[in-house]
Amino acid sequence: MALFNEQEQELITSAISDAEKQTSGEIRIAIDKHCKGDVFEVATAYFKKLGMDKTSHHNGVLIYLAHIDHKFAIIGDRGIHKVVPEDFWETTQIAMKAHFASGNLVQGIIAGISLVAEKLALFFPYQTGDINELPNEIVFMDQYKND
Repeated sequence: MALFNEQEQELITSAISDAEKQTSGEIRIAIDKHCKGDVFEVATAYFKKLGMDKTSHHNGVLIYLAHIDHKFAIIGDRGIHKVVPEDFWETTQIAMKAHFASGNLVQGIIAGISLVAEKLALFFPYQTGDINELPNEIVFMDQYKND
């Protein structure tokens, strides 16, 4: 059985599309069943594997979730980390955890997307003619395991 049904996937994809209308940043969601090792190291490796470090402004953000292991991380590219405080993602993580704790993964992810966009818009506002550099669909990392 899939983690998200088609409607839930569309809600998440639409949230990304709406979020990217507020910021020139690029947001992606990567889902895994299990996270072997440190969640930030795994998320960072996926960030690079998905080409998120190749955006023109280096302002991509990956929200990575290993749902069976109850681990997640938010990873931003170097352009973001040059201009934001160290605890930049903390309130986003707290909001997401509240939804996850009540068993609502979809709302947790959507809340995370919305807060990431809100925060990114302060430093990377939407620019006229901005191009969507990365796909908005959820990436199920199980599909990449054999690469």
